[in-house]
Amino acid sequence: MEFSEYFPVWDNMTPQQQQAVSASLVSRSVKKGALLHNGGADCTGLLLIKTGQLRAFILSKEGREVTLYRLFDRDICLFSASCILRSIQFDVAISAEKDTQLWIIPPDVYRQLMEQSACVANYTNEIMASRFSEVMWLMEQVMWNSMDKRVAAFLLEEASIQAADRLPITHESIANHLGTHREVVTRVLRYLQNEGMVRLARGTVELTDRAKLEALGGK
Repeated sequence: MEFSEYFPVWDNMTPQQQQAVSASLVSRSVKKGALLHNGGADCTGLLLIKTGQLRAFILSKEGREVTLYRLFDRDICLFSASCILRSIQFDVAISAEKDTQLWIIPPDVYRQLMEQSACVANYTNEIMASRFSEVMWLMEQVMWNSMDKRVAAFLLEEASIQAADRLPITHESIANHLGTHREVVTRVLRYLQNEGMVRLARGTVELTDRAKLEALGGK
């Protein structure tokens, strides 16, 4: 499929705008684990995912990571073009959680497109509002929910993403997603295992009682 079929406002753009985007568009394939954007030091451009999965996260001064949200097929990442969004005041990093194929629109091209097209500008604002809603939801989880609830909710989300109850994931990886220490996650997982909600093995967590996890995680 072509870029035009993935970009929702393509048909609302003028032929000249479509030509400008097509001429500057970069197609890229990245491997799992690749870092695509490294906070304020980069201005990569707008990313549109063809297939794969990306992770947007922030990194504390102590080196701890917190996942803000994930991006999937057809999703658009604006934070990778933060230099054109003056309201962005924090550094967001983007990495690939799976092998991913994507398109990149250079930041200067997209800035000009937003200035020329009210439709594109409105669409951009809608995406930004949606992302900030996800960030605010995360802040609520961090501030008001205990770690056992957060781990339970994360495991359920991960099971939904992978469409499986047996998750190939380490305690360290879960800690990075949730912005905590590995030892904290290990204690919580052992508690969940003692309660019959999960089964732990080296490098995997298997969900064994979804109903209990959902009750705990607030689903």
